[in-house]
Amino acid sequence: MQFTKEQRVIAEKIKTLKHAAGSHSPSILTLTQQIPNLNINIDACFLSNPYATDLFMDYMKHDLISTQSIRNVLEFYPSQNGVIAEILAQRLGIDKECLFIGNGAIEVIQAILHNFVQHKIIVNIPTFSSYYEFSNAKTEVVFYQLEKDKNFMLDVSSYIEFVKTQKPQSIVIINPNNPNGGYIPYEDLRTIIANLPEVENIIIDESFLHFAFEDDEHKFISYKTLFSEFPNVILIKSMSKDFGIAGIRAGYGIMAKDKVSKLLNNGYLWNSNGLSEYFFRLYAQDTFTNKYESVRKLYIQQTQDFFMRLSEIPQLKIYPSKANFALIEILDWKEDLDFVMTMLIKYGIYIRTCSDKVGLDESFIRLASRSKSENDQIIQALTDVFWHT
Repeated sequence: MQFTKEQRVIAEKIKTLKHAAGSHSPSILTLTQQIPNLNINIDACFLSNPYATDLFMDYMKHDLISTQSIRNVLEFYPSQNGVIAEILAQRLGIDKECLFIGNGAIEVIQAILHNFVQHKIIVNIPTFSSYYEFSNAKTEVVFYQLEKDKNFMLDVSSYIEFVKTQKPQSIVIINPNNPNGGYIPYEDLRTIIANLPEVENIIIDESFLHFAFEDDEHKFISYKTLFSEFPNVILIKSMSKDFGIAGIRAGYGIMAKDKVSKLLNNGYLWNSNGLSEYFFRLYAQDTFTNKYESVRKLYIQQTQDFFMRLSEIPQLKIYPSKANFALIEILDWKEDLDFVMTMLIKYGIYIRTCSDKVGLDESFIRLASRSKSENDQIIQALTDVFWHT
C-alpha cells in the first residue's frame, strides 16, 4: 500500500522511535506524544487481558476513588517488601520467606540475573530479550535455537541433551514462550527439571501461564509444586499481562529463602508503589479472584477463536499459541516493519515487529488478542490490507 506524503513523514518518525526503543517497542504514550497526528485505535502490541483491566478498574473506583482513599495510597509509603509478600503468600499457598515482590517482573529478572547468575546461562531463542540483555557482562549467554520447522516448540529430549552438553550454571524457560506462545505441558516441563539436577538455577518465567490450558475447561495451571519439589527452581511472574495492569508495575519471584534474604538485604525494601500494594491485597481476596477466573476463561476462549480466524487468512501463517498473542509469519509482504507501519498508519492498529528478536527474521510479527470487538476490527483490517495488495 502506498503512503501519502504526510503518512511517509509519520512512518519515518515511527522508525526513529522504534530504533530508540531498541529490542522493545515504544509505548502508545510515547508514540502519541511524539506524533500527535497519529491515531491509535487498538493496542495489539502490548500484552494484556482487557477484561481483567475492566475488573480492576471497577474495584479501584469502588474502593479508592469513590471513597477518596486514593489519597492515602498516593500520599503515604507502601508497606515493605516482606509485608506485601506475606499477604500474597497466603493467596499463592507458599512460604512468605520464599517470595520476593518486584516493581514489575522486569525488576525480578534483573535482580536474579545480577545476583545469582554469574557464569553460563542458556536462553532459548526467540524469546524475551531481557534474559540475555540484562545478564552480567561476564556471564556467558548460550542460545538454544527453537526450530521454525517445529513451530518454534521446545523439543524436550534435544533440549535436555543440549543443556547436559553445555553444563550451564543457569537456564531460563518462558512458558508459554514469548513471542510465539509455545507451551510446554506440565509433565514435559517436570521431565526437563527432573533430568537437570546439576543446573544451579532453573528459571521458569510463568508470566503468560494464566492464558495456557491443558483441558477443555481451561483449568488454572500452577507451578508451585515444581518449586516445592525441586530446590533449583526459580519462578518469575508478571501480573501485567493476565490482570491488565502494566502501568502499576507488579510482579514477583518465588525462590529459595536464602536468595530472597539476599535480595531484601541488598536494597529492595520499598520497591513497590501504593497502587501495586492495593492490587496485591485485592488479589488476596476470594471475591476478586473468583470474578477474575470468569474473565480469564472468557478471554482464553475468545483468544483461541481469534487465532482460528487469523489462520483463515491465506497470506498469514499463525504459529500455535497458548498465550494471549500469536507469532505470525507474513507470507506476502517484504518486511515486518513496513507491514506494522501500514497497520498503524492506515488502520490505527499497533502491532509488534519481530525483526529485532534474536532467532527471527523480518517476516514475523507478534499480534496480541484484545476484546472481541477489537479482534473483529483487526480481522477486518487484515482482510482489507491484503485485498489492496
